[in-house]
Amino acid sequence: MSNSILTTHNLTIGYKTSRKTVRCVASDISVSLQAGELVCLLGPNGAGKSTLLRSLAGMQPPIAGEVRLLGENIYKLTPQELAKRLSLVLTEKVDVGMLSAYTLVTLGRYPYTDWWGNLTPQDQAIVTWAIKSVGAVHLAQRQVSELSDGERQKIMIARALAQSPIVMLLDEPTAFLDLPRRVEIMQLLRQLARETNQAILLSTHDLDLALRLADKVWLLSTNGILHVGAPEDLVLSGAFADTFESEGVEFDVASGEFHLHTSHKGEINLIGKGIATVWTIRALKRAGFQVNQNKNGLSVEVITQSRQVLWKITNSQTVYTYHSLYELIKFLNYL
Repeated sequence: MSNSILTTHNLTIGYKTSRKTVRCVASDISVSLQAGELVCLLGPNGAGKSTLLRSLAGMQPPIAGEVRLLGENIYKLTPQELAKRLSLVLTEKVDVGMLSAYTLVTLGRYPYTDWWGNLTPQDQAIVTWAIKSVGAVHLAQRQVSELSDGERQKIMIARALAQSPIVMLLDEPTAFLDLPRRVEIMQLLRQLARETNQAILLSTHDLDLALRLADKVWLLSTNGILHVGAPEDLVLSGAFADTFESEGVEFDVASGEFHLHTSHKGEINLIGKGIATVWTIRALKRAGFQVNQNKNGLSVEVITQSRQVLWKITNSQTVYTYHSLYELIKFLNYL
């Protein structure tokens, strides 16, 4: 039995550049979103991620093909029917005036309320659940204008949850957040996908978090090809490295990290163990040195004494001792 909620068939997306000219961004897209999965949409700037999200949300008609939500053409659903099935969180900050966080979340119930917008006890229970689900109970009575970016994003996700959708689409939900808040929001969305059995699709530039948390990755390249698979599958196939290949940067398959190309300054024989040695290797590579072990030549020994770390350099018969990696790198750069 298929758990597909949203599917596309031979979808071609793009936009008009003039009255008679249409720019195609990507074509022949046939993919699906599964219940209970967190899917990350990745790709370079300008690849068309936002265009794809708007097309999936029914905001932008496709050039060709179709998008189906539980088997129905999404562009034939009324706005109210669509809002009951799909919710959308955009990057742009919306000016909500003097609304409290609780009131903003109640707006997620608008597809279900009467003409006057009255909330039933069931509506209020869903709003309370949504706020609790994102860990924002303590924010409910505060004005939205007083919230930090991370707090505001939680409330926007709660509003989307209050719609009781089966699909949630988010465009760069962590764009304005610091690293701890980005991790928190991504983990929250993964948890919500599991608990609510929704299909959640988000576009993001947080490549490392996507590789660690996504059930599936949609990888949109600048040539309009959409690669789909588990994060590890796309790394192993080479699609990930090819998509983000650029001058001066390369994706290291072994570590799952992006490395900057730096000029080669020589080789260092490193002696030591433990976490201080790990970070010493990072510092040396960042400075352009190739790190070896158990070889002759210029040596750096990492010495950990209680809470203090020392770096001893042996160059021929001369020994130098430094108390920080900054001093060590500065010395090596002048050799």
